[in-house]
Amino acid sequence: MSVNTKDIVYHRPRLLTDNNMHYCPGCSHAAIHKILADVLSDMNLADNVIGIGSVGCSVFIYNYIDIDWIEAAHGRAPAVATAVSRLNPQKLVFTYQGDGDMASIGTTEIIHAANRGENITVIFINNSVYGMTGGQMAPTTPLGMKTVTCPDGRNVEQNGYPLPITDLLTRLPGTCFVSREAVTTYKHVLHAKKALRKAFQNTLEKRGTSVVEFVATCCSGWKMSPVEANEWLNTRMKQMKMGRLK
Repeated sequence: MSVNTKDIVYHRPRLLTDNNMHYCPGCSHAAIHKILADVLSDMNLADNVIGIGSVGCSVFIYNYIDIDWIEAAHGRAPAVATAVSRLNPQKLVFTYQGDGDMASIGTTEIIHAANRGENITVIFINNSVYGMTGGQMAPTTPLGMKTVTCPDGRNVEQNGYPLPITDLLTRLPGTCFVSREAVTTYKHVLHAKKALRKAFQNTLEKRGTSVVEFVATCCSGWKMSPVEANEWLNTRMKQMKMGRLK
């Protein structure tokens, strides 16, 4: 049966593999993977890009997006990306990192890479918990949020303040673009694609470090259904500045 091209509203990103994703139902990683694959395809970057995967729930990202990948040790993706970018200046180099990876064990790596203005894009998935290891409190866990290691909610006296890592990166001279995005609605998805394209274009033009934070859900870690997690995230997002931060 022939299909009228005018009736087609969506094409599956050609860079997505046929492998079944291992993410929990409702996890934002799957949607972000599709956005990433879409943008890379739209910009014809498939043969001119190297992704640096991190340790965390996204550790198997190379199974799902068909580009060149390098796996970095926990928190070290910006350091690996620095070397890859300097050795391959003609390539677009980006990292894909969670909040436990980037805002905890990898804080030194991201702060100094961004401060130097390394010519990379950093994709930061912030779901506010350590998702892979059971939902423990992370540096980014908001005040009052309950996790398995702060069951009564994070409080300043015992746990200290959340680390505003993305906001800190806006203050560094080496960052040229910093944006906070989400994928909970279609409008958010469209805006996130635009931000990711801008970040990649900056890297291609060698403007410095670009950072795109995705405020994400973790249904398993939050002990919520996908619907509840999306509703909670949309409520929390009203307290955060979304869109371009720098």
